[in-house]
Amino acid sequence: MECDKHIGAILRTKLENNLSARLYLSVIVSLFFSACIPVIPVHRPALPQTEPKMSRSSKGVVVTAHPLATDAGVKMLQAGGNAVDAAVAAAFSLAVVGPSMSGIGGRAQILIYTAQGEIHGIDATTQVPSNYDHETAPQAKYGYPTVAVPGVVAGLTKASQLFGTLPRETVMASAIEYAGDGYPILPGELFRQSLVIEKMKEFEGTRQHFLKADGSLYSAGETFVQKDLAAVLEAVAAEGPDVFYRGWIAEKMVLDVQRNGGVLTRESLADYRAEESHIVTGSYRGYDLAALWTPSYGAIAIEALQILEQFPDSLFEGPDWARAIYHGISAAYLDRKEQKSLADAHRLTSKEWAKFRAAETGLLQEEADASKSLPPGSRYAGPISPAAWTEPYAHTSHLTVVDRDGMIVCLTQTVGPIMGSKVVTPGLGFIYAATLGGYLGEMQAGQRAVSHIAPLLVLKNDRPLIAMGAAGGSRIISALVAITSRIIDQGRPLSEAVALPRVHPTEAGIDLERTGEGGWSTQDSSYLAGLGYSITMKDRPGMFGRANIVMLDTLSGEWIGVSDPDWEGTAGVPLK
Repeated sequence: MECDKHIGAILRTKLENNLSARLYLSVIVSLFFSACIPVIPVHRPALPQTEPKMSRSSKGVVVTAHPLATDAGVKMLQAGGNAVDAAVAAAFSLAVVGPSMSGIGGRAQILIYTAQGEIHGIDATTQVPSNYDHETAPQAKYGYPTVAVPGVVAGLTKASQLFGTLPRETVMASAIEYAGDGYPILPGELFRQSLVIEKMKEFEGTRQHFLKADGSLYSAGETFVQKDLAAVLEAVAAEGPDVFYRGWIAEKMVLDVQRNGGVLTRESLADYRAEESHIVTGSYRGYDLAALWTPSYGAIAIEALQILEQFPDSLFEGPDWARAIYHGISAAYLDRKEQKSLADAHRLTSKEWAKFRAAETGLLQEEADASKSLPPGSRYAGPISPAAWTEPYAHTSHLTVVDRDGMIVCLTQTVGPIMGSKVVTPGLGFIYAATLGGYLGEMQAGQRAVSHIAPLLVLKNDRPLIAMGAAGGSRIISALVAITSRIIDQGRPLSEAVALPRVHPTEAGIDLERTGEGGWSTQDSSYLAGLGYSITMKDRPGMFGRANIVMLDTLSGEWIGVSDPDWEGTAGVPLK
């Protein structure tokens, strides 16, 4: 049967592959696709091309998913603040300017490396109210029944209190300004909201706060003002997290959610605490790894890399690299539901377990006898996936900050799918995350939401070399593994490692990111298909994760920050 032929118009920013060179932007238009490989054609919103995607400095670097959030973080470094001050300022700002991806009604995971060489983690994920019963609760994908206890406010204020140096009012000033005075909506934010506008219209508060009187969205570039959200942020800045979890904000949340079929209670809000996370460790080809244990997926990221480490060196170039990444991640993904105790943490991050999983792939014997390679595909289907694992449009927001003293923060926050639960309480102005109702699978009272969030540190000789994290739902792990392999296995500079196309395993086979320059070709696809793999090529922007990373230039001692070229983020540095 003759294959369909597609012409896709692609707009993509691309980074210069020399870390010491200046950033350049290139636009690739009208790629021609043809072959017996499925291609997913989609509308691609124009990405802004005026902001730096790469910056370097010995005074610190801030890399976030939005230019205004980056600016907020840089201001803190310029004011004498440390990496936590900058990260918290940027995170609160992202909660304002990027509501489709994250917000104070959502969840967060924070990985901190102090100037003294200590590694800490903060778990601020959403928590199931104590009166929740999965068996009797509505199985909803969005709406009031999906609302759980938000964690972002508790997590950010705890990080600031424990590790920051500047007053909370100073750190939150940019976010309050963006909400109260307004900010121009970026095209990508508008595009994402347009995908769920009909669901947004179902809720009074969401219509009130995010739509115009006629029910339409604001236009790209139009100033969007959120006075009610500014008032909420001002209260938190002045009074601390108690006003959010026990004061008038809590009262408004509970009254609205319970009135509309949700289960949020004053008791569940008052009992919520941002908790210290357990740090999981591992290694990859002589580099040490540090990440966060559940409810983060840090152990799965480490496991995937340690499985990858077992494969023959011959697999790390050309289309065979896609095979290695596919099998490494797929094998680790078999353990996504096996994260219950610290005993599981030790097992999943052990070299012995990595060797066991690697042997299952059949790739270890491939050089000796190719016929023994196990057939790819169905063996990696794993347990039944919750909706969050197969979300068609990737979500979440990540930022990474380093300061002049070498303190590092990797912070990922999310509201779940695009615009989370789609619910806003009238008079408060923020979106609640989607947590309950089956979106993250079956959940029990008091449980914290487990997700693919996985901030990660790569160290050499006990010193951080790379600090990273990504957005993109289930593609967070595949983005981090791919970039780490590009740097360590292929010797790519950071900008190139972030910009090169990625691979993601699905239950159907391998998804390849299709780009214009340096992307997977039809010949690559044909080669992989000839080995028995089911290949799908996709060119949706940001679908394969959006990474924001800092890396140490060991020659100059400067830190280099790179924001994913397939998104609207930026990298910024302080002027002094």
